[in-house]
This record gives sequence, structure tokens and C-alpha cells, in this order.
Amino acid sequence: MRALQPLLRRKLHRRGQQEPGYLAHMPERFGFYDGSPPEPDRVWVHAVSLGETRAAAILIGALRDAWPDMRLLLTHSTATGRAQGQSLLRPGDAQAWLPWDTPEATRQFLQHHRPRLGILMETEVWPMLVQACVQAQLPLVLANARLNDKSLRSGLRWSLLSGPAYRGLHAVWAQSPEDAARLGQLGAQVQGVLGNLKFDVQPQPEALAWAQHLRRQWQHDGKARPVVMLASTREGEEALWLQALTAKADRLAAFQAAGVVWLLVPRHPQRFDEVHDLLVAQGLSVVRRSNWDLGQPLPVHADNVPVWLGDSVGEMPVYFQSADMALLGGSFMPLGGQNLIEAAAFGCPVIMGPHTFNFAEAAQNAEQAGAAVRVNGMDGALDQVMEWLRQPQDLAKARQKGLDLVAQSRGAAQRYAKAITRWA
Repeated sequence: MRALQPLLRRKLHRRGQQEPGYLAHMPERFGFYDGSPPEPDRVWVHAVSLGETRAAAILIGALRDAWPDMRLLLTHSTATGRAQGQSLLRPGDAQAWLPWDTPEATRQFLQHHRPRLGILMETEVWPMLVQACVQAQLPLVLANARLNDKSLRSGLRWSLLSGPAYRGLHAVWAQSPEDAARLGQLGAQVQGVLGNLKFDVQPQPEALAWAQHLRRQWQHDGKARPVVMLASTREGEEALWLQALTAKADRLAAFQAAGVVWLLVPRHPQRFDEVHDLLVAQGLSVVRRSNWDLGQPLPVHADNVPVWLGDSVGEMPVYFQSADMALLGGSFMPLGGQNLIEAAAFGCPVIMGPHTFNFAEAAQNAEQAGAAVRVNGMDGALDQVMEWLRQPQDLAKARQKGLDLVAQSRGAAQRYAKAITRWA
């Protein structure tokens, strides 16, 4: 890990050319901090990226309810996670990068911030970090924990590292019994199965108002147009969609006749320009979210534009509430998919490809409940889109099934808060 530090610096500088957030406070990555140490005894929550930060937001809200005077230390590993996390801070809170996993950096991180409790979100377990917490006698727990079969196999292969790391955690609370069993095989002390925090997500009035505004802007001649979202797409999936969209002339003509709005939201910000250029190269008319904001006049003729590019960060609730249905990114390439709970919570039925191993239980539950449909590939996904457009009653049923599934699964935030406050 020490030897890899120069490569990490080079990678951060490259990423910073596209996402300037990676260049900010870079010494923190290696355990160096400016200014005097902050006041000690904060509750430290680590949310590696955007998805974990959204889950952390739900947990932090429940912790503040149970512990009103709590001061927070929030750490991240990605620029999108850190940007999203800023909205969770209150006066007296602090935010930092999680340091690179060397003995020196992790020790300096703990000595500088001196938290009273550490909470890792979902999967982020690093050997040196755990060891530093054990040596500092700092309780470190893993909340909303999940582990898929692929990660289990990797952990067992590297058991000399993973074993002490998972055994060094003071407590682990899993999302599902399957996650608990896999975590136990790596030596984790699983205290219980408390569910998935993301079921407790609540629609915010501002996001709903923004979504309704978008829907009005997408009307054509006063009539609503169906909105199909490609949610959190990964590299190669936009090309698959374009290929499938243009492969059958009659299907393409049917989509055009229906006035479908395609809302593309790439997973990673550094790909926004790349995806835009790909769409334009195919001769498509595209409006970028970054070029239009609430309160500005709608771009000329944009009410008839077929493709909108959601090149923004932190607005997935808006997009899900804007769309009639969503194709699940990461599931049409062997990348494991994305978490579809948020889509269900906002009443957006999901069409998913064959690759959902990162969120296998959530995908299976949604499919069994009728809130999601699994297809073999992008061609099948577009066939399902057309099926739902032709059978709006089936689409409405899938939307309600998703809302019901989420309503039945709420309450995890309070369970986690109750369990965690015992360690404080």
C-alpha cells in the first residue's frame, strides 16, 4: 500500500481533470491535515461514494433524532460522495477524505479527529483502518452491511487480510440473512439482520416539485409524453441502447409516434461529455441538464427533443419521480447492476438486465413483488418498454407494487440507530 501511493496520486490528478473535487484537500488522503485538530468525540460515518452517502443520510437523520447533540465526522472516497455529503453537515460537524490504507495514514487520521465511534457503511472494510481502530480502542461497526458471492470468494482467497479485518469490527448488522451468512464466513461478528436503510428513503417536496416541473416541460402540444429513464448507465450500455433502438425500424417508429422522452443518466460524472458526444454522433437531438436550470426558459423546441441527458449529481430522486419507468444501469453489462430500491420508493417501475449480482436480493424481491421485470438484454428491455406503453394498466400495477414493497420494508433506520447508540 505504501508503494502504490505514487500511483494513487497520479490517478487522483487524472480524475481531477474531469472532476475537480478530487484535487481538493488531497493531503487528507495520506493522513496530513491543515490547522488545529477539531474537537474530539464526533461520531464518524464513512460513506465511500454517492450511493452509500444516500444511505448514510437516512441513518444520520435517525441518529440525530435519537442523539440530538451528536456531532458528525463524515468521510468519503469519491468526489460525488463528498459533494453530496456536504448537505448533511450541521454547525460543529466535519468532513474529510478517508485516508489511504497505510498504518501511518490511518493512525494520523484517528489522532487528528479523535472520534468516539466509527460507522462504516455497507462494504468498506480496510485492514489497516480496522487495525488502527483496534489499537486506538475505538469501537468500529459496519452498518447496512452487504456482501455478494463474488466478494466472498475474493475475501476467502485473501483470508490473511480479510479475516483480521472482519474479526476486528466490534459489530456488524446485515441487510439480509444471506449477507449475514456470507459475512460470517469471513469472520464478522454479525449482531443481527436489520434490513436495508434505503427502504426508508422519503420523497422530498423540493425534488417532487422539480420533477413535476420537468414533466410539464416535456409535454408536447399540451399532451404528456412518456418518459423512459436509463438509470445510472455504465460504459458500453448507452451504445447497447442505441444499437437496440435503431435495429428495428418498426419499433423505432413506434417510439417516435408515442413521443417517448429518453432520459439518460450516466453513473459517473466523468462520462457525461463522452455520452453526450456519442448521442450527438448518432444524429440525436440532446438537451443537457447542465445547460438548463429551473427558472430559465426552456431551450428552443426542447419540448420535442427525444433525448435528455441527466448530467448532474445528486438528483436521482428528481429523475426517478420524472420517469414512467427505468432501465437499470449496470445490469446490461456484467457489472452487477445498481440498487433499485430508490426507484421503487419513488414509484418508478424497473426493467433490469441479467446482471444484478451486486444487489441480488433486492432485485429478486422486486421481481417477485411485480415491481421489476427481468429481461435477457437491451433488445428485450425495449420490447418491455413498448409492452408497458401499450398496456398502461400493467405499468400502473408495477408502480403500485414497488410502493407497496417499500412500505412493507421500512423501519431499518430506527433499528440501526437503536443498535448503534449502544456503542456510543
